[in-house]
Amino acid sequence: QVQLVESGGGLVQPGGSLRLSCATSTNILTFSTMGWYRQAPGKQRELVASIPSRGITNYADSVKGRFTISRDNAKNTVYLQMNSLKPEDTAVYYCNARTTISTFWGQGTQVTVSS
Repeated sequence: QVQLVESGGGLVQPGGSLRLSCATSTNILTFSTMGWYRQAPGKQRELVASIPSRGITNYADSVKGRFTISRDNAKNTVYLQMNSLKPEDTAVYYCNARTTISTFWGQGTQVTVSS
């Protein structure tokens, strides 16, 4: 059973920073792609950033230049560094992991950007 455990969410003021972590219960190289999605109240879940085991990273236009996704294979962990946060970044952030036949989700972590 694959488990993805997110951490690092919280309340931050506009312009602030947070780093989200997603620890996997299995070898991270099992997954072809890992990513972060978010869902704001009343909105659909959307892709924030993704990082393949090989290849280039991908970002939503709304976070380009502010967010950075990275992975530490030795720690089986994926990170999302979020800088210059805006109120519209407020959402539940979910970790996602994919193989060729399966998709896995974490339980989500709340990020609230407010003064």
